[in-house]
This record gives sequence, C-alpha cells and structure tokens, in this order.
Amino acid sequence: MSLARTRIAVRLIAVAALAALTAGCFQPMYAERTDGKPGLREKLMGVEIPPVDKNNASREARIQVEIRNALAFKLYGNATGMPPTHRLVLRFNTTRSSLMIDPNTALPTSENYGIDAQYNLIDLATNKSVMTGTTFSRVSYDTFQGQLQRFARARAFRDAEDRAANEIAENIQTRLASYFYAGT
Repeated sequence: MSLARTRIAVRLIAVAALAALTAGCFQPMYAERTDGKPGLREKLMGVEIPPVDKNNASREARIQVEIRNALAFKLYGNATGMPPTHRLVLRFNTTRSSLMIDPNTALPTSENYGIDAQYNLIDLATNKSVMTGTTFSRVSYDTFQGQLQRFARARAFRDAEDRAANEIAENIQTRLASYFYAGT
C-alpha cells in the first residue's frame, strides 16, 4: 500500500474513533427524559399565551390571533397547554412599504410587509421577567397590476401578513426552546 493511502486510512480511523467517543454526548432536544425531570415539550406546554388585547375586528387583532394560534400550535402541538408556569407577553408593530412602482400607472407592483415584535417571558412563581427579546419578519408580495385587481391585491396582502406572523411565531418558539433547554 502506498504512503498516501496509509495516511488516508489512519485519518479515517481517527475520525471514526472521535465519532464513537462523542456519540454518547448527543441528546435530542425534544427527547423524553429518563431522569424524572420534565422534558422540553412539557416545559413549552407550560407557557401561557394571553388572549388578544387589540380592538375587535381590527387588522392588528387578526394578526395577533394569527401569531397566537401559530405559537400555540408550535408550543402545544395537538394537546392543550399544561398548568402554566410562565406567561408570554407579546407586543408588535407592523409596517408596509412599496418596493416597486409601475412607471406607466404610478401604482405599486411589489410591496413589503413587516412585523417587529417584542416578547417577555414571565415566571409565574416569582412574577419576574426571565427572558426578553425582539424579533422581526419582512415578507414581500406582488400587488398584481397595482390597484386594478383589488381582490388579488387584498389576498396577497393577507397572505403576507400570515407568512410574517408564522415567521414571528417560529422565531419566538425557537428562542423559548433555547431558553428552556439551555437555561439562557
């Protein structure tokens, strides 16, 4: 065997040995725990998401319901929440801007929708804030010949709101999982 092949074989053996040594260190985040402590799924199910605090039938109330529903599904799945141990307080602002303007009609052809959210996780036992953070989402959508197709434009705007709300919920769920898993 040549010297190059021998070196490759030694390197592969070294990599396999390191992989075997670290194989026992891996633990999936959402795995059931065997030490009797609650797992990540149970901790996330203890997060209470307060009801909507915006005016009924407003666009902001619809967005907050969309964020709340997406977050509840990501935290609880098909189950209902467990007795709450934490409360999540959520505040957000929305933005909308035109990205491209049709030079012939001076109407927007592409727009950008954004949500900026601030969240605060409160431990109910001590009533103290244990984690705060901010997240944002920006999504673009086409307005279909400016103002000429009003329904298509309204539907594209609503879909953009839903996509942004789902992204906000995903970002918050990831941060909560990180907090409950690592404690930071």
